[in-house]
Formats: sequence, structure tokens, C-alpha cells
Amino acid sequence: MALQFTVPNMACSACSDTIIQAVKAIDPNAQVKADPKTKLVDIETQAAEADVKQAITIAGYTVA
Repeated sequence: MALQFTVPNMACSACSDTIIQAVKAIDPNAQVKADPKTKLVDIETQAAEADVKQAITIAGYTVA
């Protein structure tokens, strides 16, 4: 399932790395691209959308 989220408080590459790790913690096979410039996170995953949003939120980021 392809998901795209806007994460307004993703400011740098360390932020994107944290978000990628959070998503991969719930789905190790997920393909994740996080771009701090556009604030967009593109995810290809088998995990439920709600679970992915929750993982990003727990990592300390806002999902718009």
C-alpha cells in the first residue's frame, strides 16, 4: 500500500532517518523516502495506515 504524509516538523536528514527507522520498526520490508525539504514522507508498506501514523507520532513528529 502506498502512503504519503506531510510531516511539517521534519527539519533535517536526522529527522528523516528517525522517521524511516520508526516505520521500519513496524514493517522491516517497508520502502520509505523522507524528504526534509518538501516535508513529504512516501511509504510503500503492508502495515495499516493508522499504525504507520502512530509510529511517526511516537517518534516525535506531527503527521498532517
